[in-house]
Amino acid sequence: MASRVDVTPAAAAMMRRLREQHGPLMFHQSGGCCDGSSPMCYLDGEFRTGGSDVLLESLAIEGVPEPITFWMSAAQFELWKHTHLTVDVVPGRGAGFSLEAPEGVRFLIRSRLLTEQELA
Repeated sequence: MASRVDVTPAAAAMMRRLREQHGPLMFHQSGGCCDGSSPMCYLDGEFRTGGSDVLLESLAIEGVPEPITFWMSAAQFELWKHTHLTVDVVPGRGAGFSLEAPEGVRFLIRSRLLTEQELA
């Protein structure tokens, strides 16, 4: 199966910056409510994952020594399982708990349906 999550060059640059400032990172795709459907960036292990979460990807970001894991709740994955996600970063105030918030930017998801070849 093809990659389920990619990142834009701008998002990768922000991930490198956050990694330098804070240490190893992880993402959890928010399912809605207060922060909308935003990819939330945390210190690795700060957001507790378990059996109700799905690891979508271990992102290899140039300049970051370890993979950055990208998680989603299993219930949300059932709805998004045919979707490819691209993490991007744009100017603006994001979620208060996500590490990029003080930087004046926010991560967001751009999505598309997976092709038949990608699903095979």
